[in-house]
Amino acid sequence: MTRHPIIAAACDVRASLKAVAGANPTFMAAGEKAIALRELVAAEAQLVELRLRVLADAGDLAAGTAARDAAGWVAQQARVSYADARADLRLAGALDRERPVLAAAMREGGASLAQARVIDRALGLLPAGVEAGTVALAEAHLVDRAKEFGPKELGRIGRRILDVVAPEIAEAAEAARLADLEAHAEQHTRLTMRRLGDGTTRISSRVPDAAATRLATYLEAFTNPRVARAQEGRAPAGDPVARLAYPKRMGQAFVQLLESLDPTRLPIHGGDATTVVVTIDLDALKADLATADLLGAGLVPGDDLTGEAITAAEARRLACTAKILPVVLGGDSLPLDLGRTRRLFSPAQRKALLVRDRTCRAEGCDVPGTWCEAHHLHPWEHGGRTDLADGVLLCSHHHHRAHEPRWRLERLPNGDHRFHPRR
Repeated sequence: MTRHPIIAAACDVRASLKAVAGANPTFMAAGEKAIALRELVAAEAQLVELRLRVLADAGDLAAGTAARDAAGWVAQQARVSYADARADLRLAGALDRERPVLAAAMREGGASLAQARVIDRALGLLPAGVEAGTVALAEAHLVDRAKEFGPKELGRIGRRILDVVAPEIAEAAEAARLADLEAHAEQHTRLTMRRLGDGTTRISSRVPDAAATRLATYLEAFTNPRVARAQEGRAPAGDPVARLAYPKRMGQAFVQLLESLDPTRLPIHGGDATTVVVTIDLDALKADLATADLLGAGLVPGDDLTGEAITAAEARRLACTAKILPVVLGGDSLPLDLGRTRRLFSPAQRKALLVRDRTCRAEGCDVPGTWCEAHHLHPWEHGGRTDLADGVLLCSHHHHRAHEPRWRLERLPNGDHRFHPRR
């Protein structure tokens, strides 16, 4: 029985690959490696196009296995993820019905799978009112650009493709596309919080691109100097921040951003300026190892989790700069002292500290003072005063350490502060 040419080609490819399974590229000349890589990339694109061409017409396979569609059959039989198989099926259908120029380019080895995905997506995002002839021109142009640009660059070209092939309608079409995207973003914007039970809360959100860009910009304001020091090899010896992974730094920056917000600039909440309250017993406030309660919003409507326990050390740190309202309780759990903003350094004092200290005054740390927090050298719970003589700028990392019982600060002659572990 004569085999179908596609089956014969697939068998020939596998046989050819098997013939070089033991070949060692170590002994190839540089020019030979360059030729081999170019040819293999082109051959891979041709093979992918052939696979997608078969997949586009493989709907009948699902009937024999009760799979949902050809992608489900591939996921079962080829042991790949259904999401990947589904993405392949979508692209296969597009190549078969709508993207003849792109399909031909892949067939000749002129466009990779990654390039094809980007081109198809760019064409799919064109407004519905764009004429078929204009879409065809856009496809031809993007396929031609694939000869010299990778997926990332093609994506940028694709976003402005109408400027090239139909400039007379580009602006109106772009405005319509952006309006659709903004409406879609508004409809799908959401944020959820879930307690994980290990002292952390997972925050998952989906927000408009513009809002995400603003958030990233704000967060990088806290991280960029430290990133630069790490990249340039100028991180101080032992600087733990410079060694942190980027997601870790961004997570810490998000915490710093929340602590930097001025509640007086937020909407009225509960009949008063939006306020988070820390309640702590007087004895606990003075102890090294004790707890306090952080009172705020529950995470879910109807949730009774309106408060969280924190350490007394964290309560003392928050009372320094984070605009938290500290409430000290007596033996009957009645408020003895309701903290006021006088416990916080005033804007004028904060500026004076910045002029004097310039950077974090922990020994060896050069985080800019604009991103530092004002710390009471003599804790206010022990009678410390909110004045310049009793204040010092510390970065968030060192401010946390300053409020941990296991560290003791020593003031050096130059005004820096050295951390010593307590024994």
